[in-house]
Amino acid sequence: MGRFLITLGLVLVVAGLLWPYLGRLGLGRLPGDILIERENLRIHLPLMTSLLVSAVVPLVLWLINR
Repeated sequence: MGRFLITLGLVLVVAGLLWPYLGRLGLGRLPGDILIERENLRIHLPLMTSLLVSAVVPLVLWLINR
């Protein structure tokens, strides 16, 4: 359990450091992400980005535990 928490923490730190660069690659603005803009309202639902991240994270964890 301790190894998993340390790995998860490291992954979160790396993702936090790379976040500005990932935004430039289009992460968060993929086709399938929903953006609703009104006069005083802005709603962003990153559906496709969430699917992509949820597919990549288990793959990375599987490779680490291998």
